[in-house]
Amino acid sequence: MPLLLEHIDAIARQKQRGVLYLEFHPRALAPEAGESLSAQDVWAWKTMPDSAWQALPIRQQIIDWLDAQGIGWQRCGHFAAVGMMMGYRGQLYIDLPYDRSLPAFQALQAFLENPDGSMRYPEVFFTYCSLDQAIENAAHDEPGFWARCAENF
Repeated sequence: MPLLLEHIDAIARQKQRGVLYLEFHPRALAPEAGESLSAQDVWAWKTMPDSAWQALPIRQQIIDWLDAQGIGWQRCGHFAAVGMMMGYRGQLYIDLPYDRSLPAFQALQAFLENPDGSMRYPEVFFTYCSLDQAIENAAHDEPGFWARCAENF
């Protein structure tokens, strides 16, 4: 069944603020490959079905933690780019502003990062999309934009 996902930049434009999201490295799906993933392995990672991401233990652990903390989240798509389509890669938008003074942000950061700022879970990317970056794609919100792109794809 197709997934209807909002691109992360579209979410930022809707929220009118920068947004936080998580992505997952291919080694999360194939930890036995370690650092030696080939280009073919990475391509396979980009086309994995949604069910593979839903079954990913670290992703579920993070979702469970977010739910326990009362922090909203939703599946999201990558940063939109005309002329490129990518399948769902487990991305999660986190409905929390990037504000280091917020206790909920501090808890999230402590959960995802080590005290030195490195990731506690190396297969997880904790990412920020600024509103300025998102606004670069504002034309994508115009009625018919994606239909016109599909005609020329």
